[in-house]
Amino acid sequence: MNAAEIRAILPQRHPLLLVDRVTSRDGDTIETVKAITATEPCYAHLGDDATAGDYAYPASLLIESFGQSAALLWLAGSAPSQRVTEDTLLLFVGARDYTVTGRAYPGDVVRHVVRLERVVADTAFAAGESWVGQRRIATVGSLMAARRPRTAVAEPATGPQGRDADRTIPANTSSQGGRHVR
Repeated sequence: MNAAEIRAILPQRHPLLLVDRVTSRDGDTIETVKAITATEPCYAHLGDDATAGDYAYPASLLIESFGQSAALLWLAGSAPSQRVTEDTLLLFVGARDYTVTGRAYPGDVVRHVVRLERVVADTAFAAGESWVGQRRIATVGSLMAARRPRTAVAEPATGPQGRDADRTIPANTSSQGGRHVR
C-alpha cells in the first residue's frame, strides 16, 4: 500500500499522518513503516545546543503511528461504506501493556508489526511490536480503536449560556473538530 492508498483509508493528514508505507498485509497481520527525519514537527523546538538524546522520537508519536497501522489493517479489510467518512470519527481509545524498550532517532525507519485480535461492532483490538532494524523498541499488549458517528462524539456547542457552559474548554484545533469537556 502506497501513500495515496493510505490517505484514502486514514483520516489523518500532515503533520499527523504517521505511516509512510505498508510493506505487507496477510490476513490479520500488517507490517508498516514510518521513516523518521530531523525535520519532524516534534523537533522544531530544539535549538542548536540539542544533544543526540534530545532527538529520541516521542513515545506518544510512536504509539500513534502504531495505532494508525492498526486502523489501516482494520479499515482496509472493511467495505468502503464502512470506512471513516465525514460523518464518522476514528478514535484512539487506549493502549494497555505498552512498553517502550528502545528509542528511534532521525534516520531510523520504524517497522510496526500489528495483529488484529478482534473486532466487536465498531471497536477494534490489536497487539504487536515496533522495531528499528532487528531491535525491538516497543510492545503493545492491547490497543483499542473505535469508529463512531460524529454526532455521538462531538455534540454541537450550546453557547456561553448553555447547560455545559461552566464545563466547556475551548474547542481543539484538530481536523476532527469537537470540544473537550472536563
